[in-house]
Amino acid sequence: MRSRFLRTVCTALTASVMALTFAGCGSSSGDAKQSSGGDGKVLRVGMECAYAPFNWTQIGEEVPDGSKAVPIYGTSEYAYGYDVMVAQKLADDLGMSLEIHKVEWDSIGLSLDAKEYDCIIAGMGRTKEREASYSFTEPYYYRDNCLVVKKGSDYESVKGLSDFKGKNVTVTTQLGTGWVPLLDQIPDATLGANYETTAEVFMAVSNGVADVALIDLPTAESALLTNTDLTIVVPDESDAFEGDKEMTNVCIATRKDDTELRDKLQKAMDDIGWSDKAKMDELMSKAVELQPAAN
Repeated sequence: MRSRFLRTVCTALTASVMALTFAGCGSSSGDAKQSSGGDGKVLRVGMECAYAPFNWTQIGEEVPDGSKAVPIYGTSEYAYGYDVMVAQKLADDLGMSLEIHKVEWDSIGLSLDAKEYDCIIAGMGRTKEREASYSFTEPYYYRDNCLVVKKGSDYESVKGLSDFKGKNVTVTTQLGTGWVPLLDQIPDATLGANYETTAEVFMAVSNGVADVALIDLPTAESALLTNTDLTIVVPDESDAFEGDKEMTNVCIATRKDDTELRDKLQKAMDDIGWSDKAKMDELMSKAVELQPAAN
């Protein structure tokens, strides 16, 4: 969660401009409603709302199992998915209401720095690079990575990365993520375009623009529900990516100096027993089942 991220080497002016731009386009029909952040009563969370099954956007609040999706701040849409369900559990434990902010991935850190929301719960992996700029909880999900290829292609039978040697495949993944530097480990591969959303990544493989996509397993399984022309390849551990373990630790991020909120969120995770991988996997399976077909 997909460990994607932002470039933190930006000027204060850039952050301010991005913050103003996001605030302006996040409002529908000139809505001047102000977020109620900073009062300790609202947990303001930033996420893409476009990264199923971790998070997605839907038109109404109804969820097939009877649950309710959460309104997306400043819009008439709703958010749901694994991240939203975890965020709601934590908000309930803390006695806070939940406020979801929808933001493009490439500006998600800038908007956090600009204090448009207070934490990121967005399928984001904790890496050493990110830890230099943000504070993180312990993982709220552990994920595996995989490759996605066209069904029936020569790559469907691949068992490990070494099997790509001499095949000259074109590879892709999501922009600004920890998967990008891992692509170089695929032998004799050509680096194709990377994309803003995972939906575009899968489309590139479907359309033959790329041969192989590197992504996380839950997102791939989610995509294959509708992209039936694709299939998943999980390389053998002895012939897989090196240095991808950071990508498995999906954590909550707060601003670097906001350790108080980080510790509150960690305590809430401890209170509800959210270090149990079985609980995490059960909830993720539920998220995959509940996601709308359009996502």
